Amino acid sequence: MSLAEKYEQWKTDAFFDEETRLELSTLTDDKEIEDRFYKDLEFGTGGMRGIMGAGTNRVNRYTLGRASTGLGNYLLEQYGAQACRERGVVIAYDTRNHSRELASASAAVLSGKGIRVLLLDDARPTPQLSFSVRHYDALAGIVITASHNPKEYNGYKVYDEKGVQLVPAQAAAVTEYINRISDYRSVSFAGDKALIQTVDDTDAFVSAVLKQSRYKDAAAKAELRVVYTPLHGAGRIPVQKALAEDGFVNVFPVEEQMTPDGDFPTVASPNPEDRRALEMGIAYAREVDADIVLGTDPDSDRVGIAVRTDDGYQLLTGNQIGALVMDHILSCSDMSAYKKPAIVKTIVTSELGAEIARSKGLAVFSTLTGFKYIGEKISQFEQAKAEGDTKRDYDFVFGYEESYGYLAGTHARDKDAVVSGMLICEMAARLKKEGKTPADRMAELYKKYGYYRDALDSFTLAGKDGLERIAGMMRQLRSGQTRLPDVQDTIDYSTPVPAEPGFGELPAADVLKYILADGSWIAVRPSGTEPKLKIYYSVRGADETAADERLTQYRQALKAQLGL
Repeated sequence: MSLAEKYEQWKTDAFFDEETRLELSTLTDDKEIEDRFYKDLEFGTGGMRGIMGAGTNRVNRYTLGRASTGLGNYLLEQYGAQACRERGVVIAYDTRNHSRELASASAAVLSGKGIRVLLLDDARPTPQLSFSVRHYDALAGIVITASHNPKEYNGYKVYDEKGVQLVPAQAAAVTEYINRISDYRSVSFAGDKALIQTVDDTDAFVSAVLKQSRYKDAAAKAELRVVYTPLHGAGRIPVQKALAEDGFVNVFPVEEQMTPDGDFPTVASPNPEDRRALEMGIAYAREVDADIVLGTDPDSDRVGIAVRTDDGYQLLTGNQIGALVMDHILSCSDMSAYKKPAIVKTIVTSELGAEIARSKGLAVFSTLTGFKYIGEKISQFEQAKAEGDTKRDYDFVFGYEESYGYLAGTHARDKDAVVSGMLICEMAARLKKEGKTPADRMAELYKKYGYYRDALDSFTLAGKDGLERIAGMMRQLRSGQTRLPDVQDTIDYSTPVPAEPGFGELPAADVLKYILADGSWIAVRPSGTEPKLKIYYSVRGADETAADERLTQYRQALKAQLGL
C-alpha cells in the first residue's frame, strides 16, 4: 500500500474504531500525515516506543495488537501450544495514559491465540515485570511503558523467559513474525477471558528486593530523613513498602506527585535525568529538613537523588550515584562470599565505578547501551555455572548505566529503582552516622581515583527529516570529516567488536567512541527509543576546574562541526 492508501484505509475502514477514524479525518497537515504513515512503528531491541495516536507509526491498540500477534505466533512456534497455554506471558503496565487499555488489548490478542496471560493487577514497575516472568515461570513478558519519555509517548517492551529484555538476535526473530502481518485487519482482539488471570506479586517482589539490604544499623536508618516522589508513576507502592520494611521510618512522600497521572502535571518531564524533575521534592525537603530526596520515573526503573549539603541540596549525576552505590555495596558486603565477583556497566558509563571495583579485585564487564545487555550478562554467568564453565562463571554483584539505572541482585534482569532506592538510602544513612553526606563521600572518591566530569548532550530531531539528519551526521563522523583534538583511538561499534575474553563479540550498534590520550572519551549514538542524537562526554582532570575547561572545549568543537 502507498502512504495515501494506508491513510485512507485507517480513516474509513470500519475495522478501526470511531475514535481512530475521527482523529485521522481531522488531519490537514501533509507532513503530519506522512509522519504517521510513512512506516510501521518498528520493533527492535528496545521493543516499540513512540507518540500515542492513530497511524501505523504511532502507539495504539492496532500497532501493539500487530506486535502481540507476531509475538504470539513466535511463541507458539518456539514452545508449542501446550507450553503457551500452561506457562503463558506476563503483562504489566505503568501509569501512562492508555497503558491499562493497551495492556488489555495485548492480553486479548494473546489469549485469543490460546496463550495464557498473567496480567498484573495495577500499574507496576518494569523491574517487577522482569521478576514476575521468572516468578511465574512464564515464557515471556510484556510491559506497556515509555519509561521516562514525555507524556505523549508510550511503548511496548518484551522480555524472554529469563526476564531479560530481548537482545538483537531475539528481537530480530520476533520482528520477522511481526513483519509477516501486512494487514492490520487480520489482528483479532476477541480474546479468551478464561485464559486471562489477574495477579499481584508485589509482596514477593519486595521480599526479593529486601534480600539485597547491605546495612543493618536500624538506628542509623531511623535517623535518616527521606523525601520520596514517584513523579506520578508506578514506584509509589513498592518503593515505600521496601523502605518501610528496611527500617526507614522518616519517609516523607511528596503528596502532590503520589497520584498516578499520565499527564505528569507537576513536572516538565517525568525523568530523573531532568534536573527540574526533583524541584518539588527539594522544596519539600527544605520544609521537613530531609537528608536526601529520592525520585523514580513513571515505570520505576530509574532513580535520581538530591542530597543535603552546607549550600543546600545538590543533584547527583547518574554516574555519581552509580559510583556511590558501588562503593556502598563493596564497603558493606563480605566479598569472600563471592568466588569471582564482577560488575557490569555500559560503554557510555564513566570509568570511575569501574576503577573502584577493580581496586577491590572485582572483574569489570562492559556492554552496549541498554540494560538488556547487563541482564543478558547475568544469564551468561548463570549458564556458565550450570555448565561448569570455570572461565565464565562470574558472580554478578552490581550493574549500572549512566542514565540513572542500577541493579543489585538477580531478582530482576533490568534496572530497578526499588532496590537501588533502598541501597541509596542505606548508603546515605551509613554516611550520616559517620558525619558525612553522599557529596562528601563523592569528593573522597574523586581525590582517590581522579576527578571525572561526565555530561550528556541530547538533541531532538523529530520526524522523517530529523531521522535523516541524524543518519547524515553519523555518516559525516564515520567519513572522518569531523575531527577532535587529542583522539588516540576510535571505536566504531557498527561492526562487532570483541567483548571480554570468552564472551565473543558485542553486537553491532550505531555508536562511535573516541578515546582520548589520557583515557577520557566521547561517544556519539542515535537514541534507540527517541528521535534524538546523544553525545556522551567523560573527561578526566586534575581537579574540577581543569575537567570543566576540557569538557567545554570538546563540547564546543563537536557541536560546531556537526552544526548543532
